[in-house]
Amino acid sequence: MCVGIPMRLLGIDGIAGSATGDEGDALIDLSLTPDAKVGDWVLTHLGHAREVISAQEAALIEKALCGLRAVMNGAGVGDAFADIENRAPQLPPHLADALAAGKATG
Repeated sequence: MCVGIPMRLLGIDGIAGSATGDEGDALIDLSLTPDAKVGDWVLTHLGHAREVISAQEAALIEKALCGLRAVMNGAGVGDAFADIENRAPQLPPHLADALAAGKATG
């Protein structure tokens, strides 16, 4: 399973950024997010920023990760997924567009 970790950019030096998040500080590669600025939240995976995200999205992801950590430690999930509990699953935009165009397979 791939898990993206939200981190906030503290500084930028070329394609490297210093960032901080709930799991501590890290030096991350920003080559996939050239428009990222100091203070932005980025979704990271294996030391690379994958996309710039909003502070609200970062908070929701962090809340979900805390819920997963709680379950892994034998506790309940609490309200970690309250934002998606009462809605139907949604397709990513590219798959929704394909479905709307009548495509059922890749």
